[in-house]
Amino acid sequence: MRTRSKIGLAALAVVLLGGAAFVRFIVFPEQATLEASAGQGASPTLPAPNPTLMPTVNIARVARWENGAKPQAAAGLQVAAYAEGFDHPRWMALLPNGDVLVAEANKPQTDDPSTGIADWVADKVKSLAGAGVKSPDRIVLLRDANGDGVAEERHVFLKGLHSPFGMALVGNDLYVANADALVKVPYQPGQTEITATPETVVDLPSGINHHWTKNVIASPDGQRLYVTVGSNSNVGENGLDKETGRAAIWEYTIATKQMREYATGLRNPNGLGFEPTTGTLWTVVNERDEIGSDLVPDYITSVREGGFYGWPYSYWGNHVDERVQPQKPDLVAKAIAPDYAVGTHTASLGLAFSQASSLPEASKNGLPEASKSSLPEAWKTGLFVAQHGSWNRRPKSGYKVIYVPFRDGKPAGTPVDVLTGFLNADEKAQGRPVGVILDKTGALLVSDDVGKTIWRVSGASQTQ
Repeated sequence: MRTRSKIGLAALAVVLLGGAAFVRFIVFPEQATLEASAGQGASPTLPAPNPTLMPTVNIARVARWENGAKPQAAAGLQVAAYAEGFDHPRWMALLPNGDVLVAEANKPQTDDPSTGIADWVADKVKSLAGAGVKSPDRIVLLRDANGDGVAEERHVFLKGLHSPFGMALVGNDLYVANADALVKVPYQPGQTEITATPETVVDLPSGINHHWTKNVIASPDGQRLYVTVGSNSNVGENGLDKETGRAAIWEYTIATKQMREYATGLRNPNGLGFEPTTGTLWTVVNERDEIGSDLVPDYITSVREGGFYGWPYSYWGNHVDERVQPQKPDLVAKAIAPDYAVGTHTASLGLAFSQASSLPEASKNGLPEASKSSLPEAWKTGLFVAQHGSWNRRPKSGYKVIYVPFRDGKPAGTPVDVLTGFLNADEKAQGRPVGVILDKTGALLVSDDVGKTIWRVSGASQTQ
């Protein structure tokens, strides 16, 4: 398979490393012509593709929080640091006793000679946003024993991992999604350190690792695991032979140890969650780049067993991506349009249903049942989404946490900002949200990898 030529990427590297403002202006004239809201909702506006000789690069450089600065919470909410001083905190998981696990990780180091100029340039771009540090490869445990909304205990819980991301507890087994394998370790309630060597459950597609993050979630009955595997490229430019098993959500049956593709054509799925009223699996997906600031919207969607969602041949159903040749019209004809767009190039990663903590079955999946939610009523029936922020859009998009209201198991309304202010007045990143979960009280926890902080969002009348 071939895709649009990457002519000029070497020149892009010169611009990135040289930094001449006038050259950058000449090379990157493309910008959005639509309002950001046009890329949101069940029927987003999809203009004609606008591929340019050079991809638009507009990533926020790192500033980090200074002098007590913090994100801005929506009216009726307040935000405070739950814990600070992390080394690239990415993903979180809640244990039955209320302890919070935090995976500290970054892209794995690779010496793969097949890594092309496009991937090299992408790494240089992301290094401007603080993503170029060595992966800590560990999980940290946080404990708020006195319930004041601040974790006063911190323990190195598990080490010796390989770019860990997703975590799921089933019974006394803690599953961790490394960049190259799903592993497990034994866990006992209240444990603050695990010294056992992780056991490989199943290998996961890896290699160049254009998208290295792997997430895992257990089914409510604890019998199956669902694992996300992102694509190894933007639109297959590294070759389809390097995409085997990727751009997919896999299902692993614990009793039989069988692994199968559950849904495909999902460019880079990350967050996973079961919608509380229907029990349907949902995911959030990063869509493709380099066809303009107005394309293609990232999205949240219910996940159909055996469903195909278009990548790389098409987007948002049957909108063909002409860069990908030869095409597969039979697959495009079956491509499922996502349920709901959450903005173009937002890099949406984490999701959490706001009513998950009140589900009786939640305890079966390693989540405690909250006695009282600390979020106001307006935030109790919907989906929180963490948007890490764009690199391929002018003006920038994402860099915030949003809330999508739900009704009868489906999105019903306009997205609402929950946390903003991750970009300062100079459009530098003070922080970038990654993961979202509910704590044992039903408050929202947000991992901020650039800001090195876990933020806690609760009702404005609640004590922090």
